Amino acid sequence: MCHGLDGVARNLTSGEILEQMLQLQRLLGDHERLSHVVVMGMGEPLANLAALMPALAMAASRDGLGISVRRVTISTVGLPEGIRRLAALNCQYHLAVSLHAADDELRNQLVPANRTIGIAAILAAADEYFQRTGRRVTFEYVLLAAVNDQPEHAQRLLALLRGRPALVNLIPYNLVAGLPYQTPPATTTARFAEILAQGGLDVAIRYRKGDRIDAACGQLRRRTTAT
Repeated sequence: MCHGLDGVARNLTSGEILEQMLQLQRLLGDHERLSHVVVMGMGEPLANLAALMPALAMAASRDGLGISVRRVTISTVGLPEGIRRLAALNCQYHLAVSLHAADDELRNQLVPANRTIGIAAILAAADEYFQRTGRRVTFEYVLLAAVNDQPEHAQRLLALLRGRPALVNLIPYNLVAGLPYQTPPATTTARFAEILAQGGLDVAIRYRKGDRIDAACGQLRRRTTAT
């Protein structure tokens, strides 16, 4: 599945999804094995559950890669129906919701899909996921300088998530050509995290890897098209 700046091309098949994992396993050393899977980066996994679930099942099977289901994370922009379908399967996968804002007005700007969904519906589905699976949900929050990284934004996020068994994963923005956003200073990120932690939320700041080769979070993008 490809979207983002390039738009949607098509959904991947189960075989194509599994092939990515097999190719990674092939590149590892003799005494190494693929132990974790994170389904995110480009595309919406919950819009392709029919292909995704068989691929993950094969990856978890003893005849496949033998990866524990509790070491698989599925990331979503927040499709309530898809979250509920996943919860009904009770597969014990970890769920990560890309939130990026604590109110619909700002999230509508940052995540256009939110205009037909709304944060309240996403949180209701996430709560159901926890109730059915017992697995707390991670809320991903990309910090954009002077857009959603100020103390007042942190306070709104705290009010939205307080009392929920959730983890907030803060991700300082990685520069992407063609987009106007900037990375916030480290002090701004630290202050944002401090406000959340002082309010009782579990919070982590994602360590940046791969940004020098445009392979960090949010940077994965096809540069050429096969002919």
